[in-house]
Amino acid sequence: MNRRKSLISAMSVLLAFGLGQNAFAQFPPMGGMPGQPGQPGQGAPSAQARPQGAPGAQARPQGGFGMRQATSFAKTDITPYFSPATAKPAAPDKEGFIRRWTLLEPIAKPNGSNTVFTDSYLRTEFGKSYFTNQLSIIPKDGDIVKVDGNELKWHALDSKLYNVKLFRFATSLADNATRYGILCWGVTVINCEEDIENVRLSVGSNSASMWWVNGEEAVILSGDRRMVADDGTSKRLTLKKGKNVVRCVVINGPGMSDFCARFVDENGQPVKNYTITNE
Repeated sequence: MNRRKSLISAMSVLLAFGLGQNAFAQFPPMGGMPGQPGQPGQGAPSAQARPQGAPGAQARPQGGFGMRQATSFAKTDITPYFSPATAKPAAPDKEGFIRRWTLLEPIAKPNGSNTVFTDSYLRTEFGKSYFTNQLSIIPKDGDIVKVDGNELKWHALDSKLYNVKLFRFATSLADNATRYGILCWGVTVINCEEDIENVRLSVGSNSASMWWVNGEEAVILSGDRRMVADDGTSKRLTLKKGKNVVRCVVINGPGMSDFCARFVDENGQPVKNYTITNE
């Protein structure tokens, strides 16, 4: 009896061992068998990776920081959003929004969150010298400036929308990896046949921004905000007879960027008796 029990026990052990080896071969531990392709650090996908060719297998570009960032993107079509500015003066649209701007290619300014955009932060960052004569230059289409050793070009454009889509502008560039965590400069010229008194510059931006009229600070929009028309307005000012230069800089971390701007009178109605040029 004892010999039979011993024999049955030995057979059970052998059978269990054989089944275990089979299971191990068919269902290796996560990451593959030790020393085999699939072991972490050997370049093969782990057991949790999506099968090759499955939907969503390719990593998608991420907008937030501290996450995997794409280093190159497909160039997108700018024509739904912009057209090249012409020599003919433009007019504000029926709601008074200024659509003609000369935009500088984005400056890389990584920020992991838009909550850092306090007034003091913005004044410090916008007060830095990024390129020569940044608060007095009236750029022409194709002009080049150097920022941290990189050549960035100015583009004279007419927006097809009331809001200027900076994110779409960035993605239309040949080397458009700089689309999140950006600082964008814009300049436009308002031409008046006579002084226009007691108007306000009324703006919105995603995210924070600062605005100047004829070299004087007019508006600052701080914090993490979406672009909303008339989100901030300047004090009363006078658009003088002749040329008036409006300048802005918009900063954003994760997410898309855009802005809008117009002049309104004391009753909040759009001011439209002027023309817009790039010089």
